[in-house]
Amino acid sequence: MSETAPTTLCFRGLTISYDDRVLEPRPWTQAQSAWAAELLAHAAPGAVLELCAGAGQIGLGAVHGTDRRLVMVDSSPAAVDVAAANAAANGMGEQVDVRLARIEEALAEGERFPLVIADPPWVRSTETGGFPRDPVAAIDGGADGLDLARTCVEVIDRHLTAGGAALLQLGDADQAERIAEHVRVLPGGLSLTETRQYDGGVVVRLQR
Repeated sequence: MSETAPTTLCFRGLTISYDDRVLEPRPWTQAQSAWAAELLAHAAPGAVLELCAGAGQIGLGAVHGTDRRLVMVDSSPAAVDVAAANAAANGMGEQVDVRLARIEEALAEGERFPLVIADPPWVRSTETGGFPRDPVAAIDGGADGLDLARTCVEVIDRHLTAGGAALLQLGDADQAERIAEHVRVLPGGLSLTETRQYDGGVVVRLQR
């Protein structure tokens, strides 16, 4: 149970609540959500997938105002509860499928998505102490910060449709270069086509 009362903020026109069990939504990630919405306007039919969804605001903001279904995945029971509550609070409960699972185990073999959003933890394990207000599990990305990011890319490689796109959140340009190297060895023909730098992190676009 949360030790503090929920906090509410506005995120791309949505009312998003969170508490100390989940990562506080960062204002700069509205740019990732907006970019996803732009891609979605021209995407093939199908649901949107959000990996490491946290409070759910990025995916919800991307599909808000559309009839697209959104599959949100997180391994944290608290995050799943918060994301489902945020979907319901914004009248999107019927539009959203929230799954509690490890991201590599959450999807059926044949599930495919024209757009994937991935928001894995990317802080290096030795640096998590610099973020005392954040739940460690929500920010710890392992020795180089990319443990879950690599898993996200592998899931994207298996479940992105032909011609589809994915937006992956990372910490800095160095991590983006390392992910590009990982993408090149995957079998599904993904490529990293664009990196956008923000005051708080980077977002890379993967394309098939």
